[in-house]
Amino acid sequence: MNTELSRQPQMVANDSATAGSRNKVIRNTYMLLSMTLLFSGATAGLSMALNLSHPGLIVTLVGYFGLLFATSKFRNSGLGIVFVFALTGFMGLTLGPILNAYLSLPNGGQIVMNAMGATGVIFLGLSAYALTTKKDFSFMGGFLMVGILVAFLAGIGALVFSMPALSLAVSAMFVLLMGGLILFETSNIVNGGETNYIMATTTLYVAIFNLFTSLLHLMGVLNND
Repeated sequence: MNTELSRQPQMVANDSATAGSRNKVIRNTYMLLSMTLLFSGATAGLSMALNLSHPGLIVTLVGYFGLLFATSKFRNSGLGIVFVFALTGFMGLTLGPILNAYLSLPNGGQIVMNAMGATGVIFLGLSAYALTTKKDFSFMGGFLMVGILVAFLAGIGALVFSMPALSLAVSAMFVLLMGGLILFETSNIVNGGETNYIMATTTLYVAIFNLFTSLLHLMGVLNND
């Protein structure tokens, strides 16, 4: 009995340390995410101001996966932060020409703002739900991985073979999948499944980026643009 009593303070201390570690990951993740979103917005604005053309599918994929690999490889060092900014900045540069194309449409400004607002509401709502309820959404991991892979390949097929209907379906799929990814990753952080704030930031940024571009596409179609 004395042994059990002696263990209780140690268990409380361990629980407190674990909670503190999780809170630190959450704090660092959202701080870094805010900074990368601002940086990505700045590079998108620069791309728009310079009226840069889109680099194309191959350059975009090589740049994205190359920087994603580098971010993952150096996630436990200071270089990881450098690469996560390089990744988000690069994605911002690729977004600029897309935004310019939408802004050139009659209702382009409204479409962009609506997509941006919807993205913010969805992200904040799902994040708040996962943070407050602390529900475990780890069961979604396998489904999300397969779903994202299928949607990614379908999206490339729709682009290569010029299939607007498939492209629209892919955008709808990505909206659902990215919402699921936000729940999954936020739950991972809260429940201790993700302890690296650089990778947590990267995952949430990718979810927000794809959610925004997918909503942009859907809203453009709904506005007959």
